[in-house]
Amino acid sequence: MNKFSALFGLMLRVLDIAVIVAVGVVAYWLRFDTTDMPLEIRQAVARGVLFTLLSMGSFSMYRSWRGKSVVAEAFKLLGVWTVVFLLGILYVALLKVQGVTSRLWWAYWFIGTVLASGVGRLVCRKAAAWVRVRGLDICTAVVVGSNADAAHIVRTLERQRWAGIEVRGWFSTAAGMQPALAGVPHLGDLGALAHYVELHHIGQVWIALPVSEQVAIDRIVTDLDHSTADIKFVPDLFGLQLLNHSVEQMAGLPVINLRASPLNGEARLLKGVQDRVLGALILVLISPLLCLIAIGVKLSSPGPVLFKQKRHGLDGKTIKVWKFRSMRVHGESAGKLTQATRHDPRVTAFGSFLRRTSLDELPQFINVMQGKMSIVGPRPHAVEHNHHYKVIVQNYMQRHRVKPGITGWAQVNGLRGETDTVDKMASRVEYDLHYMQNWSLLLDLRIIAMTVVKGFMSRAAY
Repeated sequence: MNKFSALFGLMLRVLDIAVIVAVGVVAYWLRFDTTDMPLEIRQAVARGVLFTLLSMGSFSMYRSWRGKSVVAEAFKLLGVWTVVFLLGILYVALLKVQGVTSRLWWAYWFIGTVLASGVGRLVCRKAAAWVRVRGLDICTAVVVGSNADAAHIVRTLERQRWAGIEVRGWFSTAAGMQPALAGVPHLGDLGALAHYVELHHIGQVWIALPVSEQVAIDRIVTDLDHSTADIKFVPDLFGLQLLNHSVEQMAGLPVINLRASPLNGEARLLKGVQDRVLGALILVLISPLLCLIAIGVKLSSPGPVLFKQKRHGLDGKTIKVWKFRSMRVHGESAGKLTQATRHDPRVTAFGSFLRRTSLDELPQFINVMQGKMSIVGPRPHAVEHNHHYKVIVQNYMQRHRVKPGITGWAQVNGLRGETDTVDKMASRVEYDLHYMQNWSLLLDLRIIAMTVVKGFMSRAAY
């Protein structure tokens, strides 16, 4: 670790201590209109500092996040702060400490700490990027190989200068002549790699070789046994459409996930909690509106107020989705579903209003409370449409690796309504996959906010 990395680590520790203390005081002032904190509250804040240093260190929050995603750090930061405050609450509850039971103060303290800490770390990231762009706090690297993947690595690291990774050159394997790697010098073959890494204190070795060159890869790892350089293997996967790709161990075997569910473990649990809490709150708030819409549907035409449609849910399992009826009761041939079009005679006047404003979708909060849908996720299409599009739109069925949603990233970006062309459906799938690959609680809240602001009205919904 160089002096700049150590300095940034120290800055983060000081920041976290300052944030949890300052926000604790501000939260107390907001709750009790005074900063004269009793001894029990001051002791709780002091325990918060202790739990912060222990938890942040245990979860590697003070290690370098060089080149890693802001979203990944934010998600992990939220999880660690949750652990810190749960420890504080458990301490108070188990030992029955008096004088620190104000739930509002705890809520102010937690929310303020998360927000202030997030902003502070963002500022630290910007400061680190500013330093690295100017040639300081640089991590040196070399690349092994000169194929298209190696060229991609070099271009990406040169373009993302904020990551502070400087490629000094590349090494060839003993498998014969290789084309030159543009932009960086050739430093020799594998026989010279270990000596060069040790002599020049190289921080990272990037291996960009096909998996078939296992002998060369084994030699690199063996030759660098006595080196402290990080070794990063980049398999030739850039051309593949990956979903939640990662590396893990299964049954003691190292496995590279090329495609896996993006919501597993704690991520699925967090999203489930978010859905149930927000879903229950929203249902309570909109219950008067639901009653008014039900009356309007009943008066618009004969038939039931609600109806169910078969859709594919998580893992492609069939679920029944609730909606307010917006059409006159009519028959449909088995295995066929006709999408609503502009001036569709089946749609009632009131139903047209419901569809344009998406109010016909509100009963789906019942599906959310049943655990069959999420508030945010890929919109569920009719079963018949899935059978049609899955064979002509690439990666179409990957949408079903998560629960379908009432609203989604595609919908708030204007992709609502009739999908009368393959291109429209392909665009919707592209947005859905982007959401799945970049999911976070913050992204869900952003989509919900965008839906409230602009997502209810759509000219494309008939």
